[in-house]
Amino acid sequence: MSLDELRTLVARHARPDATTAIDGVLLSRVDRSDPPAPAMSGTVLAVIAQGAKRLALGDRVYEYGAGQYLVASVDLPVTGQFTRIGPGHPALGFGLLLEPSAVAELLLQAGPGDLPRDSGAPSGIAVADAPADLLDAVVRLVRLLDRPRDRAVLAPLAKREILWRLITGEQGATVRQLGLADSGLSHVSRAVRWIREHYAEPFRVEDVARLSGLSVSAFYRSFQSVTAMSPIQFQKQIRLQEARLLLATHPGDVTGVGRRVGYDSASQFSREYRRQFGEPPSRDAARLRDAGPAPAAVLP
Repeated sequence: MSLDELRTLVARHARPDATTAIDGVLLSRVDRSDPPAPAMSGTVLAVIAQGAKRLALGDRVYEYGAGQYLVASVDLPVTGQFTRIGPGHPALGFGLLLEPSAVAELLLQAGPGDLPRDSGAPSGIAVADAPADLLDAVVRLVRLLDRPRDRAVLAPLAKREILWRLITGEQGATVRQLGLADSGLSHVSRAVRWIREHYAEPFRVEDVARLSGLSVSAFYRSFQSVTAMSPIQFQKQIRLQEARLLLATHPGDVTGVGRRVGYDSASQFSREYRRQFGEPPSRDAARLRDAGPAPAAVLP
């Protein structure tokens, strides 16, 4: 019953920009299955009420459908595509932005023995079936869109319950590490932020490992575990995604865009761009301009 009600609520309240009157809550409706679209995942819980989603991170592919959820605890470059969409059967999804401070607060309040011990750095993205108590909390939160008088008081309580269900659930390790200041995930997140901010610059992995507070060997292991990529592969993904965004508005300046994102060789830029997106930069830019903005890769 919770999933049926969630479908009804999402269909009623979803807006084109996915935002809602509740801070951090997103609702989406997608009526067509477009080609795979690259984007950053954000740190988010995504629950599918109808339809399905396929998400690629490095060499890993995640698929989740109605009644399942995905959690992303690091902002990662992903490629996503909606599936199981047909006439009168759109993809419908709920999203909740995950705040490290809110996760940390719940971890501090948990009693001894309430949580399992984490080891290493789990993947930055995980998928699982949504248990009934999690779906019930999600539905009660979305119901508040119809009850503005209750929203300010009850929405924070529903969000806390959802976080607790995640923290103690099947993929709790991925979410718990978001709130731990010295977790393996926090070290990798530090490196991810640095690479995203300096993606156009060459770097030595040893220097980024030192910045993240790990030895080079531990850094490689943790980074690969969380992102499914090496640091250099991660940088390439960020460069190419940024290039695609720039080409959507500057389709006639392929060489300039390549230089701007860090490529000294125009031929290397074109070759890697085509390998990533299936078309050379100039042709893909023209298609993007004609098609308009692509939907976000993570649902919602």
